Amino acid sequence: QVQLVESGGGLVQTGDSLRLSCAASGRTLSAYDMGWFRQAPGKERQFVAAINWSADSTRYADSVKGRFTLSRDNAKNTVYLQMSSLKPEDTALYYCAATPRGEWYRANFEVAYDSWGQGTQVTVSS
Repeated sequence: QVQLVESGGGLVQTGDSLRLSCAASGRTLSAYDMGWFRQAPGKERQFVAAINWSADSTRYADSVKGRFTLSRDNAKNTVYLQMSSLKPEDTALYYCAATPRGEWYRANFEVAYDSWGQGTQVTVSS
């Protein structure tokens, strides 16, 4: 399994931007499709976005489409989630996850992923 560490979370105001990073170690990132999920207090973890290993395909939850952009730099073993026009409902613990190539057909679902980071907190104040 690959080890994942998220960073970049924080407290921001409505309308602000943040960039989350997910640094991978232990395995080369190009072997994995990557996803971001989030979990708000009292709610289930939900899909945010995913990017395939070559970065030529991405998926987004409807709630973040047009505001969030997922990218990756395999040479740096890092995935980036650029978040803009943040809303209070984006407040959550954000998790990065990795799945070996071949699971892209179900990349929206937690079960596809076998490696998870510890999460980074994003809080958006109104």
